[in-house]
Amino acid sequence: MCRLYGVTRAGYYAWRARGDGARANENADLAERIRAVHRRSRHTYGSPRVYQALRRQGCGAGENRIARVMRKHGIKARVATIRYTNPTLKRFFAGASNEQLGMELNGPDQVWVGDITYLKVGGIYRYLAVVMDKYSRRIVGWAYGHRKDVVLTLRALNRAVRYRKPARGLIFHTDRGIEYAAGAFKARLTELGITQSMNRPGKVTDNAYIESFFHSMKSEMYHGLRFDEDRQIKTALRDYMPFYNRGRLHSSLNYVSPATYEKLLA
Repeated sequence: MCRLYGVTRAGYYAWRARGDGARANENADLAERIRAVHRRSRHTYGSPRVYQALRRQGCGAGENRIARVMRKHGIKARVATIRYTNPTLKRFFAGASNEQLGMELNGPDQVWVGDITYLKVGGIYRYLAVVMDKYSRRIVGWAYGHRKDVVLTLRALNRAVRYRKPARGLIFHTDRGIEYAAGAFKARLTELGITQSMNRPGKVTDNAYIESFFHSMKSEMYHGLRFDEDRQIKTALRDYMPFYNRGRLHSSLNYVSPATYEKLLA
C-alpha cells in the first residue's frame, strides 16, 4: 500500500500514531452540537438555520464550516417536491381583485392569506385549509376535513377569527377556488367586515406565502411518513402548528419564530 501511494512505511506509521488533529476533534464536537439542534428542529433545519441556532448558543463556527460538517456527517434538512393542483377557474366571481397587491404591512391582522392543500391518508385524499397572518407568517386558523368545500374554509376562517378577534377592515386573500368564492363564504366575510381579495387570473404567485408554508409543512411533517388513519395526521398537525408558530426559525423573519416576531415588533 505504501508503494502504491508513494509514501514510506515510517511516514505511514507516524501518521497513524499522531491520531486526529485539534481541528478534527473540534469538528467532531461541532457535529454533536449540530445533531442536537437538528433533532430539536425535528430534522428540518438546513445549515443556515442550524448556524443561527448555534450562534445564539454562543458557538463561533461560521455558516460555511457548519455546512461542511453537516455534509460530511450526512445531516440534511427534509425537503420535498410538491405537486400543485390548481382549482378550477370556471366558477369564480369576476369582480374579485387582488386587494393586497403592493400593500405595505406594519403589523399583524392587516392581511390574512388562506389556501387548501391535499393530504393522503390511508390511500384516500383529505384536505387541510389554513389561514396565515401575512405580516408574521403565523398560522392563525386551520381545519382538516374529508371534503374540499366551503364548509372546510369557513371552519378555518371562524377559528382564526375566534383566536385573533381582528378589527373590521382586515383583508383576506386566497386563490380563486369556489371554496372561497362561494356565497356563504362571501357573506361571512361581509358580516365580519373583512375585505375579500383573490389572485389575479393565472398569477399563482400572488399567494406565495401560503404556498411556501405548505411546502415547509409537507417537507417537515408529512413526506417520508405514512398516515393510515385520520387521528394520526390530526395528531401530527396539532403538534406541528405550535412548533411552526413558536419554535421554527424563519429566514424571512431574521431567523425568529412568527410568535417571537410579533412580540418583538409589538
